[in-house]
Amino acid sequence: MTKQVVRISILQSSKIMTALYVLMGFMYTLIGIPMLIFGSGKLRIIGIIYLLGPIFAGIFGFIFFVLFAAIYNVLAGWLGGFEVEIKNIE
Repeated sequence: MTKQVVRISILQSSKIMTALYVLMGFMYTLIGIPMLIFGSGKLRIIGIIYLLGPIFAGIFGFIFFVLFAAIYNVLAGWLGGFEVEIKNIE
């Protein structure tokens, strides 16, 4: 059975993607903490920027996914959406 995704909920899916981007952004904190502890001068400033990585990732992830979902919804209306084949298992 083939199903088609014709619309993506912009706000709900953007909230989920924002949470995922924030979680992935915590990888930057693992880089930023040693820079802050062991670095000096400019390296500490870069470490602070890395510590703010999850916040930046969340903000930009939300903005770009809102744009992606809106563009997808327009294109899916013109061209049709993603097709997914599913099977009922009992």
